[in-house]
Amino acid sequence: MSQPLAERLEEAASAPDVRKAVASALRDHWDADRAKAARKLEGGADGVAVARLYSVAADEMLTALWDFTAGVLYPAPNPTEAERLSLIAVGGYGRGVLAPFSDLDLLFLRPWKSSPRTEQVIEFMLYVLWDLGVKVGQAARSVDECLALAKTDMTVRTTLLEARPLAGDAILSEDFIARFHAQVTKADPRAFIAAKLEERDVRHQKTGAVRYRVEPNVKDGKGGLRDLNTLFWIARSLAPDSPLGERVLDDLLTPRERRSFEEAFDFLWRTRAHMHLIAGRAEEKLTFDLQPEVAKRMGWRGRGDEPAVERFMRRYFLVARDVGGLTRALSAKLEGRHQKPTMSLSRLIPGRKRKLGVEGFVEASGRLSVTGPEVFAEAPEKLLILFRTADQHDLDLHPDAFSAVTRSLSLVTPSLRRDPEATRAFLDILAHGQRPYRVLTLMNETGLLGRFLPEWGRIVGQTQFNMYHAYTVDEHTLQAIGIINDLWRGKLGEEHPVATEIVHRIDDFEALMLAMLLHDVGKGGDRGQLEDGAIAARRACDRLGLDPRRTEFVVWLVRNHLILSDYAQKRDVSDPATVRAFADLVGDPERLRTLLILTVADIRAVGPGVWNSWKGRLMRDLYQRTEAVFRGEDVVRTDPRDEFPDLAARAAKTGAAAESVADWLGDAEQRSVASTRVAIAARDRPGLFADLASTLAAAGADIVGARVATAEDGMALDVFDLQDGVGAPYGRDEPRRLTQLIGALEQAAKGGTPRKPAPAQPNPRRATFDVRPVALIDLDESPDAAVIEVSGADRPGLLADLARALADHGLSIRSAHIAGFGERAVDSFYVTDADGAKPAAGEALETVRAALEGVLDRRAAPGGSVSAPVRASQRDVTEFGRRRPRVEPVSPTPEAR
Repeated sequence: MSQPLAERLEEAASAPDVRKAVASALRDHWDADRAKAARKLEGGADGVAVARLYSVAADEMLTALWDFTAGVLYPAPNPTEAERLSLIAVGGYGRGVLAPFSDLDLLFLRPWKSSPRTEQVIEFMLYVLWDLGVKVGQAARSVDECLALAKTDMTVRTTLLEARPLAGDAILSEDFIARFHAQVTKADPRAFIAAKLEERDVRHQKTGAVRYRVEPNVKDGKGGLRDLNTLFWIARSLAPDSPLGERVLDDLLTPRERRSFEEAFDFLWRTRAHMHLIAGRAEEKLTFDLQPEVAKRMGWRGRGDEPAVERFMRRYFLVARDVGGLTRALSAKLEGRHQKPTMSLSRLIPGRKRKLGVEGFVEASGRLSVTGPEVFAEAPEKLLILFRTADQHDLDLHPDAFSAVTRSLSLVTPSLRRDPEATRAFLDILAHGQRPYRVLTLMNETGLLGRFLPEWGRIVGQTQFNMYHAYTVDEHTLQAIGIINDLWRGKLGEEHPVATEIVHRIDDFEALMLAMLLHDVGKGGDRGQLEDGAIAARRACDRLGLDPRRTEFVVWLVRNHLILSDYAQKRDVSDPATVRAFADLVGDPERLRTLLILTVADIRAVGPGVWNSWKGRLMRDLYQRTEAVFRGEDVVRTDPRDEFPDLAARAAKTGAAAESVADWLGDAEQRSVASTRVAIAARDRPGLFADLASTLAAAGADIVGARVATAEDGMALDVFDLQDGVGAPYGRDEPRRLTQLIGALEQAAKGGTPRKPAPAQPNPRRATFDVRPVALIDLDESPDAAVIEVSGADRPGLLADLARALADHGLSIRSAHIAGFGERAVDSFYVTDADGAKPAAGEALETVRAALEGVLDRRAAPGGSVSAPVRASQRDVTEFGRRRPRVEPVSPTPEAR
């Protein structure tokens, strides 16, 4: 304790408000020590070293507070046995590492029952700590209470494993720790290890069972600090006297694994400390608004087309993968020593092994293992055959086999990548396996998948800095493969009855699955996702030995995997010209079927809530109308007035200024209500659509689709498909809101001043992204309208503002197609001029384009943004603005022939 602090605390004893004076003295000293630690972090110091500095700062503050409280305020020069008391750091603080805003876990230890003095000391200290704004996890217990609880309560045992005396009666704390260590040493460690592993599984479920979520929880998420802490706790339980469990970790992990452990621990601590300092609180989730600033502070720089934040996040996910590998390695060693509890009946038989028909492969304790790493050295193709065998026998991979694969990756040579046995095993796993998601994930985590398929290796851990994608590129792709497998096995029949039937009509299932695996390998490439993806797909298919016809099919799917989604969500599929253009691009029914399955899986795998029944309906409609073209049937324009004949007729007959109706639309693809359809019949006038859109925005309705039809007598029918803020049909759960909305729409249609949406509240997460506004005008897409496609930062009321800009320039909206991709809105409008004709190219349309980009560029003040906006990764989220490719002259599929 420094002299100035001691002097201030002495003065505090005679202050009118002792507690306030003590807190003030401690705060100045503690803040200064914490500021030193923060400067060390900003200077690039190691994460663990900085965490120890924060712990030392807490030690000094607490010992000073203890000395004043127990020695000056409530002294006991000769304490009775009952007055003995010690202060012990436990939990993470006991380990001597803290993040800037971590809780302080404290144990006030007494010999037995509490005395008035011990209660006074504890109470005063806690009140001062609360005055300082410190979050304290505290317990006041006797020695016997602690020992009794530690026998049955594994959480208490965990905190006490890291017990470290801070102040007070040294003999009391040392005797207790010695008794506790002896108790742990005598106990069977399997119960504790089982509890820690179960606790880990529950924690993962709460924070997201997938390791590769793009906004990970650094502390509690899969692959985070708590997973490493779990290894520490297990090590301490096996050798409680060993500092930080070093002796056990050295014994259980190889030198390479120890280095990996220390590097991961340091990286995660640095990341966590920066997160706390940026947020100004104990923020454990690495959210989008924190990621750019953390990357900047940790020294990451952009490279080529990959910004610094994406490079940093890729490193984060590779570390998370390493943490998973360490957990598996430790589990293998524990099982070898029979210290880890068995989890299934087949594992209750010690040493049980079963041969599986492949030399060197055995079933050990219910999982697939190998007799030794020499199995792969003698026959490298068995690296792939191992995973096929695991799938065939529905076996998890034993940690020994996992480690053997990771140590044998140097055997993956160019010749192995072309080996017929190896490639056959790989394609069997991908297209014919029972659980391709699980097996390919194991291959990915060992590093084998990226070594065997280099095109895949470049996207491992890759992120896209936008709010649309919930997972890394590789995890998204593996989930999409799992979804196709679920469709094939009928597991999604209720949600996707059409896709479940169609998937069994696909002739080349291997081509579908290979295209799914490769569909995103071009992300981040210089030529764009689709072109680079097609090049990489061709290279991979040639190396795998596919014949030229199948290779061309896979390449076509990768290059065109976005077109069905693009047409369905951004084009007027009620227009026969649009459907025929799409049919020409697709070419034949086999491509159409394969494309539909690929698209459904791709969208569903983006993240929770991205797929909805509205999207399903759009894609099913486009699929069915295109299929009709291939059958030689005529495709006619659908007129929205045909859907509401009574409404249109009533409005025309009565000459009413406005009539409206609402209905909920059932969707066969999702077997649930997709949206609320509202139709408004009114006399057409300039700005009608914009007024209606503004009214809808003010009512909190999300417009997911819109169509307009105008009769020769000037009666317009505007049809909107609406959802609420959570993707449910608008007003389904609150019918009164729908009634009020209809009234407001009728007033707006009659010419009343439309309600304006409330100003958008600043959203720090959205403000993080700098979305480039773009407006494109296509005069070739439709024979009788100009197609205007816009992309920019989404916000409430954007559609109304865009519609107003079009009306101000004398353009009428025939149909609007609304799509959202996280922070980005992508809307398309079919427009005509005031005479109902297709606008001509020229300066007027260029003025319209500039006006629309001006509307898109408006944004709410970012408010709490922690750093300057970062360019959102638009890398082919929708391939916005690309020219649609012509149909390639490739060999037709068998059905087309």
